[in-house]
Amino acid sequence: MGALHEGHLELVRRARERCAAVVASIFVNPLQFAPSEDLATYPRDLQHDREKLAAAGIDALFEPDVPAMYPANFSTFVAVEPLEELFEGARRPGHFRGVSTVIAKLLNIVRPDVLFLGQKDAQQAVLLHKMIADLDFSVEVEVVATVREPDGLAMSSRNRYLDATRRVEAATLYQALCTTLRAFEGGARKADALEAGIAALSSRAHLDYLEVVDAATFEPIEELRPPAFIIGAARFGTTRLIDNLWVPK
Repeated sequence: MGALHEGHLELVRRARERCAAVVASIFVNPLQFAPSEDLATYPRDLQHDREKLAAAGIDALFEPDVPAMYPANFSTFVAVEPLEELFEGARRPGHFRGVSTVIAKLLNIVRPDVLFLGQKDAQQAVLLHKMIADLDFSVEVEVVATVREPDGLAMSSRNRYLDATRRVEAATLYQALCTTLRAFEGGARKADALEAGIAALSSRAHLDYLEVVDAATFEPIEELRPPAFIIGAARFGTTRLIDNLWVPK
């Protein structure tokens, strides 16, 4: 959706390594924003985005406008149930319907051989894997590891909303995930592991959720049974951030 950072550019670099041609799209998708969310103020920096993508070596950039993607009387949507109703879907009703619909359209327009997704949006990646399998899209999916700042904060377009104080606090979301994982690895029960993780989060943060979930269904699990994700979401001031740790087999 633009406001590109190193996480986005890592997707381009990985695509460049694997593919003969690389296409990127920039489209701030209104379908995935609730009326109370930040569509109007979502960061946009199209000229710098174009320059970054050109430097990273893309072959084509697709920049549709809203009428092109959703013409008058548009009325078809893609729902991936029950994944779209869990965690981010529960907190942001309609969000994943907007994501799956726009990605289905982009896949049909561009017809790529490989779709590169970032692990930071783990639930989104799992949901899109499911959509692609269920609807028989002829595309391979590769999930690229989260790119982080030196203190562990996952790169996100919304990080630019953080002032200096909130920026320091935001890094504790990753610390909470890591602490939870270490507690599990040390033999702690789930409740104790999550409690340890919450204690590592800044006291000024407003925790939305911290949970361990199955890697395929995103349903909560009582033990750390890989493959799994430890997922978290918290608000730092007015900025809501999400993150996760992938726990492989």
